[in-house]
Amino acid sequence: MTILLLAEHNNETLHDATAKALSAALQLGQEVDILVAGAGVEAVAKAAAAHGGVRKVLVAETGAGQLAEPIAATIIGLAAGYGGFVAAATATGRSVMPRVAGALDVMQVSDVVKVVAPDTFVRPIYAGNALETVQSTDAILVMTVRVAAFPAAATGGSASVETVAASDPQLSRFIEDRVTRSDRPELSNAKVVVSGGRALGSKENFDKLILPLADRLHAAVGASRAAVDAGFAPNEWQVGQTGKVVAPDLYIAIGISGAIQHLAGMTGSKVIVAINKDAEAPIMKLADYSLAGDLFTIIPELEKLL
Repeated sequence: MTILLLAEHNNETLHDATAKALSAALQLGQEVDILVAGAGVEAVAKAAAAHGGVRKVLVAETGAGQLAEPIAATIIGLAAGYGGFVAAATATGRSVMPRVAGALDVMQVSDVVKVVAPDTFVRPIYAGNALETVQSTDAILVMTVRVAAFPAAATGGSASVETVAASDPQLSRFIEDRVTRSDRPELSNAKVVVSGGRALGSKENFDKLILPLADRLHAAVGASRAAVDAGFAPNEWQVGQTGKVVAPDLYIAIGISGAIQHLAGMTGSKVIVAINKDAEAPIMKLADYSLAGDLFTIIPELEKLL
């Protein structure tokens, strides 16, 4: 059985999620090909081919918008040559893979955090409060991977690069991509994340306390859903079950109580620091280091020390 891995990229650079998803795909014990779908992706394909364990890289010109419909249709067109399809559990992977599974009439195994065997996997349930082991009996595997749970695959490979025909069912049309530009690290890949919660009280306080601290630590900025809903931070900063899943080396949670949905998005962090006035808040018990006190006093003092 050969596995086809969907590459994660922005048409210019290969996302680190691809290397981590490749690590999971290689644990299935089969040959792995990588599909790079997009527009003008020659540099991305070259970077994908440099990863070890890759048999070949397939390039499909599906358009700049990387819409789910043409990418899924392209994968389905290639299905005869593969026994499994893998993608990172990102916005792209979560949009494409259910379409592939539906078209192939198989079950999708979602958010895999451990490969036990080629047909057996561990995945989180109940917002990450429990882990279940599932076994797939389908002849074709369709799987998304929580990349925070896997190391990046090594480089040093020299896979061949081939062009394949792209399919487009004309079900959607790309108009434009509005991307927020920032000098800070991208949230999903950042080594350090500083997140703020509703306890900050206002957008002004969020900007005054969280942003300078994040800049001092060269960190990405995150937020709880409560902070986003209150207008303190934009949607793309939300960490949690309905936001982004992060696994940095250091996660600093400020004024966040630790609702189960938020914890589901950051429990993979290597070191968790929590600052909250409530010593009994759920996140304080989860944290490696917790500091109970007034964040409006603590954060300025912390920034001075840094």
